Amino acid sequence: STSKEVLGYPISIFFIVVNEFCERFSYYGMRAVLVLYFKYFLRWDNDLATSIYHTFVALCYLTPILGAIIADSWLGKFKTIIYLSIVYAIGQVTMAVSAIHDITDKDRDGTPDNMTFHVAMSMVGLFLIALGTGGIKPCVSAFGGDQFSEHQEKQRRTFFSVFYLCINGGSLLSTIITPILRAQECGIYTQEKCYSLAFGVPAALMVVALVVFIVGSGMYYKAEPQGNIMLDVCKCIGFAISNRVRHRGKQYPKRKHWMDWAEDRYDKLLIAQIKMVLKVLFLYIPLPMFWTLFDQKGSRWTLQATTMDGNFGALVIQPDQMQTVNPILILTLVPIMDSLIYPLIQKCVNFTPLRRMTVGMLMAAIAFVCAGLVQIEIDKTLPTFPSASQSQLKLLNMGNSPLTVNLTGLDPIDLPAGRLFFVTAFLFCCFVVICLFENKKSIELTSLILECTMRKDIVICTLWQNLSKTIELPSFDSNDITATEDIKPNTAHMALQIPQYFFITAGEVMFSVTGLEFSYSQAPNNMKAVLQAGWLLTVAIGNFIVLIVAEVAKIPEQWAEYILFASLLIVVCVIFSIMAHFYTYINPAEIEAQFMKKGDDNDEDDKKQLQKGMEMVKRNSTGSHSYDGDDDDDERKKTKM
Repeated sequence: STSKEVLGYPISIFFIVVNEFCERFSYYGMRAVLVLYFKYFLRWDNDLATSIYHTFVALCYLTPILGAIIADSWLGKFKTIIYLSIVYAIGQVTMAVSAIHDITDKDRDGTPDNMTFHVAMSMVGLFLIALGTGGIKPCVSAFGGDQFSEHQEKQRRTFFSVFYLCINGGSLLSTIITPILRAQECGIYTQEKCYSLAFGVPAALMVVALVVFIVGSGMYYKAEPQGNIMLDVCKCIGFAISNRVRHRGKQYPKRKHWMDWAEDRYDKLLIAQIKMVLKVLFLYIPLPMFWTLFDQKGSRWTLQATTMDGNFGALVIQPDQMQTVNPILILTLVPIMDSLIYPLIQKCVNFTPLRRMTVGMLMAAIAFVCAGLVQIEIDKTLPTFPSASQSQLKLLNMGNSPLTVNLTGLDPIDLPAGRLFFVTAFLFCCFVVICLFENKKSIELTSLILECTMRKDIVICTLWQNLSKTIELPSFDSNDITATEDIKPNTAHMALQIPQYFFITAGEVMFSVTGLEFSYSQAPNNMKAVLQAGWLLTVAIGNFIVLIVAEVAKIPEQWAEYILFASLLIVVCVIFSIMAHFYTYINPAEIEAQFMKKGDDNDEDDKKQLQKGMEMVKRNSTGSHSYDGDDDDDERKKTKM
């Protein structure tokens, strides 16, 4: 049975659509500001922030497999969505609490004193979010499709269009709004960037999503669990492998395909279907490298935007708002590609799905070349920062006369009045700021002769830097003020990132959309869930590759890392194009029909044999020689039968 209808649609789907919009707003809103939360709130470096970000994304694409198995084999879709949405909401609330700096800021300086508490809370929150969002991902859309009856095929198609529109709408709005919330200042004792609000609003939306879904509970059609095809596939493959290992001797006849060793226990049609799926999964092997590049728009590219100027005149773009370019371009490029670009290319060459995917990978590689060129321009505008094995000495002349500073091993440094100067060298001391005070009424830096070695005075200077001291300044004329910039404002404009976003989005449309279309066309209907699991697994592996490169490679120049990723994807693209060249397109329906026909033929043969046997019995039982009541005749009849 289905729920009551409005305009031909079940009322229940309206609750599902609102739920999906709120959930996607919650997820993408939290994810948009996540890497900046790691960098500026938890004070992690770029590599660690990138690594944890991609670990989280990878988990979000691993847990859907678990959610699908739980829903199909145990709880059903409805209960799975309810239970994991509760876990999801708890995770979002935990993230919002972890971003409240006042909880551990005992000295009221705006910086948390117990960073371990905030790190632990955020890690627990992210794990619960990954479990929740991934677990319900394969259930919600399928549950919505279950609400329609067989005669509502048109309405079902419209529902899925609206459903995915809600996904993009929630993603777009949240990526615009949450960075604005993050940029606000809030706090009980000190005003800091409001990450708690940026996480709190998505948490509230997730609670709304859960409440809306529960309200519609009495209207849903709730199908009972029917078993998960992925488990059957894994069992069949496992039996084929184990059976092949047991019969590896020469005395056993060879079989055409290694999956044929499962014929001793499993149906031939199921084995044929698994063979079709394995052909597609083999093509998936190179695909994780695309996702390695694609998902860095939320990590490395966002961090790149923090060193750029987001002033677009009347509009100031936050670094994490640049990600909105992606969904905007998707909504623009998908119809253009389908109605204009693909038909034009098809007139010149046979633009098969695998060729589209290859071009999509090349587009992503071009995007990272663009990102590398942008990074080179950014590096020209940045000051020279010390490396991990260096320290930096900052000389500040606040007097009215020029100074000459002599440092051991270096040429004398002329420091004009009201200016600062940086000296970077290989030192064992920490960052040192040297200032001398003649009296409480003025601040002047007199001539110095400083030897930067491991001497007591260096240690003393370092300790003195951390002391808090109140200094009274005399009245002065505003004309006497000299402006000195420690680090100049960002001058590379964020608009320079638009080309790389264009190419990565074009690559996504050609690779991701086409890849799913190709996969579904090459697999039987009952195996599409297996391919979806394999596709999500490639996304997870791609994010783990980013984690490995960020933590192991430790490439000092960011532009070089971008070029490295682009080069790796080009190599993988060549490998994939070779694999695609030898791939033979199939029609799963025809192959299944052949097996069904063989089964029908076998059934027909069995029927003919049975009919023939019955006729023989009939002739023998009605012959001219009758043995009525004879036991030998009864025995003869039984033997013939």
